[in-house]
Amino acid sequence: MAEIRVGDVMTRNFTHASPNSPILECAQKMIKNRVGSLVLKEGEKLHGIITEKDIVWALAKKKMKNLEEIKAKDIATKKILTIKPEATIEEAFSRMNRKKIRRMPVISNKKIIGYVTLKDIVKFMPSMFNEAREFEVIREKSEKIKRSLLAEKGDFIEAPCEGCGNFDMLEKFEGRLLCESCRDIL
Repeated sequence: MAEIRVGDVMTRNFTHASPNSPILECAQKMIKNRVGSLVLKEGEKLHGIITEKDIVWALAKKKMKNLEEIKAKDIATKKILTIKPEATIEEAFSRMNRKKIRRMPVISNKKIIGYVTLKDIVKFMPSMFNEAREFEVIREKSEKIKRSLLAEKGDFIEAPCEGCGNFDMLEKFEGRLLCESCRDIL
C-alpha cells in the first residue's frame, strides 16, 4: 500500500459546480451524475464542497420557499481537508478516518486536479473495507460513550457547527458552538 499514490486512484473528471449555483441545481446535478457531493470551484480554484447532507440540512433549516435563492456557497463546507497526489492511499485513508470524512480534493500547485473518496480507495484495495468498517464501529461506540458522558454533565448540544457547518456534537469554545475538529484547528 505504501507504493500506491492518491494520484493513481483519484477521480480526475469529478463532478463540480460554481459556488454561486442554486442548491436545487446542485441536487439535480448530483442525481444526474449519481454522486453524493460536488466540488465547488471557479477555474482551478477550490471554493468548497457541498454534499447531499448539506442540502438536506439547508432545506430543513432555511425554510425558504424558493430553492433558487439558496446558493451552494451559503451552505458548503469551507474548511476543507485536501491532499497531494504524491501522498499514499494509506495516508489518505488515515486522514479520512481521523477527520471523519469520506472525500478529499486533490491539490497540486494550489490547483484542484482531482477528487479522492473512501470508495475510490476501497475499490482499489478491498482489504481496507474491513479495516474501515472496524474503525466505524469503534468510532460509533466512542461517540456514544462521549455523548453519554457529556449528557451527564449537560455540556454539549448536537447541531450544525458554527465553524464548518457540519452536524456534530458541539461544545462551547471561545463563545462559539464548535465541533471537535474546529476546536482542534483553533
